[in-house]
Amino acid sequence: MQSRDVRDLFAQSPIIAAVKSDELLAAAVKSDCFVVFVLYGTVCTIGTIVDELKEKGKIAIVHTDLISGLNGKDPVSIDYIKEHTRADGIISTKQNMVRRAKELGLIAGERTFMIDSMAFATINQHLSSCKPDFLEIMPGLLTNIIQEIHDSTDVPLVAGGLIRDKADILRALNGGACAISTTKSSLWAL
Repeated sequence: MQSRDVRDLFAQSPIIAAVKSDELLAAAVKSDCFVVFVLYGTVCTIGTIVDELKEKGKIAIVHTDLISGLNGKDPVSIDYIKEHTRADGIISTKQNMVRRAKELGLIAGERTFMIDSMAFATINQHLSSCKPDFLEIMPGLLTNIIQEIHDSTDVPLVAGGLIRDKADILRALNGGACAISTTKSSLWAL
């Protein structure tokens, strides 16, 4: 999937339901959110979790770093997702995982934590070497940083983490993010 296609997905669903429990999964299935980030599960349960989303017409993107049994550094984890689930894509903090997802034709998102100026300084190098379909920036409240990254790249940006209310969503979207991800189900209907 090309970044342009991901932009179209995010335009349809600028609020991404992020699920980290069966309760949030049940809420996401019933929500209007078209894109869902799966942030929990095991190698034994991920197929069933994804199937539940796919049966409701959702785009399922699995954060492989958070799936027990798939959270190592070996890109064969991505092969497993491709061959044994109906997931549309993955998110990872590991560039080799993102590259493998792209090779397999999955949506490939990279998650990065803006914890200091060094992380910020190396982001463009990361983007050019890895070429993810989207970049999830955490925490999502760093609107000045999101704007600077937006101005320096054509990679779609997702703001995630610490999004608490509609004002946070609007600030992130106005700051250059094309979508936000949140586990706060009360925000999914906005």
